[in-house]
Amino acid sequence: MPLTRKAYRAAILHSLADPAEVGIEASYEYFEDGLLVIENGRISALGHASDLLPRLPADIDITHYQDALITPGLIDTHIHLPQTGMVGAYGEQLLDWLNTYTFPCESQFADKAHAEEVADVFIKELLRNGTTTALVFGSVHPQSVNAFFEAAEKLDLRMIAGKVMMDRNAPDYLTDTAESSYQQSKALIERWHGKGRLHYAVTPRFAPTSTPEQLALAGQLLGEYPDLYMQTHISENKQEIEWVKALFPERDGYLDVYDHYKLLGERSVFAHGVHLCDEECARLAETGSAVAFCPTSNLFLGSGLFNLPMAEKHKLNVGLGTDVGGGTSFSLLQTLNEAYKVMQLQGARLSPFKSLYLATLGGARALRLEDRIGTLQPGTDADFIVLDYNATPLLSYRLKQANNIAETLFVLMTLGDDRTVLQTYAAGNRVHQR
Repeated sequence: MPLTRKAYRAAILHSLADPAEVGIEASYEYFEDGLLVIENGRISALGHASDLLPRLPADIDITHYQDALITPGLIDTHIHLPQTGMVGAYGEQLLDWLNTYTFPCESQFADKAHAEEVADVFIKELLRNGTTTALVFGSVHPQSVNAFFEAAEKLDLRMIAGKVMMDRNAPDYLTDTAESSYQQSKALIERWHGKGRLHYAVTPRFAPTSTPEQLALAGQLLGEYPDLYMQTHISENKQEIEWVKALFPERDGYLDVYDHYKLLGERSVFAHGVHLCDEECARLAETGSAVAFCPTSNLFLGSGLFNLPMAEKHKLNVGLGTDVGGGTSFSLLQTLNEAYKVMQLQGARLSPFKSLYLATLGGARALRLEDRIGTLQPGTDADFIVLDYNATPLLSYRLKQANNIAETLFVLMTLGDDRTVLQTYAAGNRVHQR
């Protein structure tokens, strides 16, 4: 195969570590005039343009961006493919919202053509918003996952998804059985897991919609395929937590249900965790599990405020999730805007560099993919985005007043949205152009 080599020149910023562990100054690397060199889909060099340009061959293709910032592609650790068509649905809290909006919307995915249409819209929205990797819930129908992976494979995206397992406490038209969910998940694993840059996640929706038999088979799948992911929901809503206690009276709380059925592990991601306690955070951290912080949906559905400082105290891996359709935007920039407000409401600060970490390297660590994505270190996949300082008149005007990269980054996260993303690259290929 002939060597494909390109270079991209702009201001460049990426995370090196969690600011909560190393301090803000040691947590990032910034090049005011930087150069990113790509060879065959991976990053081969990163540094100051003045240092790298003399070492490059004379015929290399260099794209130079003015008034722009290159960062790693953004990572969404919790989102629902089949809820694309109901994002922004009015006026309910979690359990009523599921019955009123979510389940009827997801029933449409019995139709393969519908699943393919939504998968196309969904992936375009991710890329338009600069998201290059997402941990995705399908519907209960295998065709929802097939449609998503088929579309992702064409663009060589690094994506993770799974068929929802749900055999009780949902409409009859939307339930499987413990055995059918096991067999259908296994067939999808055999077809897709590890194919190209695709990964499979065992996906029990949440404890109330799975029988003990189904949860046991979900744990069995994780034992049979040790490098699988597992995704589900936990402690999002107080009414939901009480429901779990009533359904599983023999277990000591919500997390203990999942722990009993062997669903905790290094590739397990639990969405929300709004009402976790210290002991539960400690247990999640001990098992290497991660939590997806979903500020827009937690505010939109009135669920509560995620306690990020408590998670940091226990060194619990935390990623960022848009949670579309409970969340109201595919944009992780807008999600960070809401995350800042969640922290302010709790009397805490969220620095722009911690925000960058959550949306990139933190998400990669939550997914155990930090050796491949979430950073611009040489050797990693060339998944990156170009943010346009002049995307809107207000953004352009405001950034002219910014005095440093911290202020610039914060303004991008508060005023930025899909319009801010000029280009998105996956494995070195441009997959979105505004």
